[in-house]
Amino acid sequence: MIRSRLLFCLSFTIGGIFELIGYIGRAMGHADPTSLPPYILQSLLILVAPALFAATIYMTLGRIIRATHAEAFSPIRVNWLTKIFVIGDVLSFCTQGAGAGQLAAGDPDKVKQGENIILGGLFLQIVIFGLFVLVSFIFHQRLRKQPTSESLVKNLRWQKMMGVLYMVSALILVRNIFRVVEYVGGNDGPLLRVEWPIYVLDALLMAATMAVWGVWYPTVIRPRGNQIGPAEAGVPLPNVNTVGQEYKPGVAAGTS
Repeated sequence: MIRSRLLFCLSFTIGGIFELIGYIGRAMGHADPTSLPPYILQSLLILVAPALFAATIYMTLGRIIRATHAEAFSPIRVNWLTKIFVIGDVLSFCTQGAGAGQLAAGDPDKVKQGENIILGGLFLQIVIFGLFVLVSFIFHQRLRKQPTSESLVKNLRWQKMMGVLYMVSALILVRNIFRVVEYVGGNDGPLLRVEWPIYVLDALLMAATMAVWGVWYPTVIRPRGNQIGPAEAGVPLPNVNTVGQEYKPGVAAGTS
């Protein structure tokens, strides 16, 4: 991350650290089930880590749009796109964190209240992620139909990065849905009576998210080495640059 100077990946890195510390706390809790600190670690850090992953994912879409010079194809103005999703993600993060804090209080009334707060944060994150996937898909299809000259640079590989965004978004969405079902079921629900669901539907999915991101990111959304344009890459320059133009379905880019 530091080598590539992509510091916006910092939130993803912190999320990974939260996952690690959270599961260390869970292991410590097995040794001493009555100890409060391990319970707080796992309840808070494992819960909120995916929101930190999401912040980096949202910012990446904005960078893909700018790298391809395809701002006209985004359903939401690029200047607002990242802000909207990241602000929503921060609200989800804070809501889930506040709910997890209530769980640590130990009071039955506060525990129930905390579960409801966490549910609200999880529902918010699911809605935000669903909107993000929709916006990503619309942008992707528009650019495929009317490519800009920048998007034709072969080693930019923006379509592969879009595939990575879809993959990690799906993993986090499945995890969030699992968490919603878990909290709706309550402490006596079937998902909390056994441990394997949290390892399969949370730990494993988040490990896969980190693995996918680590293998295919961060260098795939820009040409390797120095930034180069289509001409230097040997790509012909058809009149397809759509910067500043309105997207028109079924109309070739650069034509009127």
